[in-house]
This record gives sequence, C-alpha cells and structure tokens, in this order.
Amino acid sequence: MTTLTFKVSDADAQVLRRKGRAAKTSLSELLRQRVLPRETVAGKVRLSRCRLTGAEIFAPVAGQAALTTQTVRELLADFP
Repeated sequence: MTTLTFKVSDADAQVLRRKGRAAKTSLSELLRQRVLPRETVAGKVRLSRCRLTGAEIFAPVAGQAALTTQTVRELLADFP
C-alpha cells in the first residue's frame, strides 16, 4: 500500500482530526470515504415523511428512484 503525504495548515489539520474522531474512524479512512468514489456504498440513509400515512420512511438514495408499492409488487411477482 502506498503512503501519501501532503501539507495542510495547523487549523486545517485540527479540523480534519476532529472530523475523524467524530466519525469514529482514522483520518486516512475518512479521507478515502470523502474523496474516492465507491460503487458499493449506497449513500447515507435518510428518512422522509410519507405523504400518505405520515410515517417516517427511508428516503431514496440520491440518483435512484423511490421504492413504491408498485415496484415492490413487480419485484415479488414471481416470488414463490
């Protein structure tokens, strides 16, 4: 594995370290998560309010269509 070194101001270093601690991860992992695209990462889970029932439900991931009752029916149509 390659090691990268770069310079930042003391203030920026404090911010980066604080964000790493807040995320409960290493600074290296924090930077990888923020900078490198990951196809396997679905994105942060968000909640939204259902317009029909008022219940809190999972919001769709950015760039993806919302999961609807019709979509679920189609997915389960040939399920035994």
